[in-house]
Amino acid sequence: MKPSMLDTDVLSEFLRGNPQVINKVDGRLKEFGFISLSIITYYEILNGLLYKDARKQLTRFDDFVSLNKVIPLTIPMAKTAAAIQAELRKKGTEIGHTDTLIAGIAITSDLQLITNNTEHSKRIKGLEIANWTK
Repeated sequence: MKPSMLDTDVLSEFLRGNPQVINKVDGRLKEFGFISLSIITYYEILNGLLYKDARKQLTRFDDFVSLNKVIPLTIPMAKTAAAIQAELRKKGTEIGHTDTLIAGIAITSDLQLITNNTEHSKRIKGLEIANWTK
């Protein structure tokens, strides 16, 4: 099984206590010892929790992050994301910049992206995806 990186929507489900997502995360933790998230997902989750003043979830998020791996954005990742965005834009099928950055990080890091946003993600050539919410 390939190492995975959680997208923002799936990590949100984990923090909300979705048993199906928790079970899948636990399985990957047993197999690899950690699971990854991008710095973009870190930002999006932290921003949302701070905005809502969701202290309980913020503590759970901090605990989760401390035990796992946050992948920073590097120049090669940004180049991959920019190429993806340019290609999608030319086709008239572009997605948001944050989704493109997350995809660039996953592809460059050779990670499977775990997302519920399969409609956007399947447009990206070379991105391996899975949905743990269904």
